[in-house]
Amino acid sequence: METGERPWGTYTVLEENKNYKIKRIEVHPGQRLSLQMHHHRSEHWIVVSGTAKVTCGDKEATYNINESTFIPMGMSHRLENPGVIPLIIIEVQSGEYLGEDDIIRFEDDYQRCGSTVPLVQA
Repeated sequence: METGERPWGTYTVLEENKNYKIKRIEVHPGQRLSLQMHHHRSEHWIVVSGTAKVTCGDKEATYNINESTFIPMGMSHRLENPGVIPLIIIEVQSGEYLGEDDIIRFEDDYQRCGSTVPLVQA
C-alpha cells in the first residue's frame, strides 16, 4: 500500500485498478486541502470519522459519519476538517487517468500552486 504525507494529513491507497482507485484520507483538525480540480477523474467521498466541510463549485456543505458526496470531473472542490478530531474519508476515484499529477490547484494554504490561478466558473 502506498502512503503519502501531506501538510494537511495523510493518504493511503487501499486498492488501485485501471479505472478506479480507493484511498483512505486523513485530514488533521483545522486543516484543509487545496481548492483544486481534475481533468480525468471524478471522486466519491464517504466520511467514516469526524466532520467534513466540502466545497464543490460554488456550493459548500457539511458531511458527518456515514454521509457521502460526489465530485464530478472538472469541478473545483476542497475538503476541510472544521472539527477537533481527525477527519477520515474513503475516496473512490474513477476515470480514464488516475495519476497524482492530474491536479490543478487554484488556492492552497501551503503555497503549492506557485501562483494563484483565478477561479472562473463556466
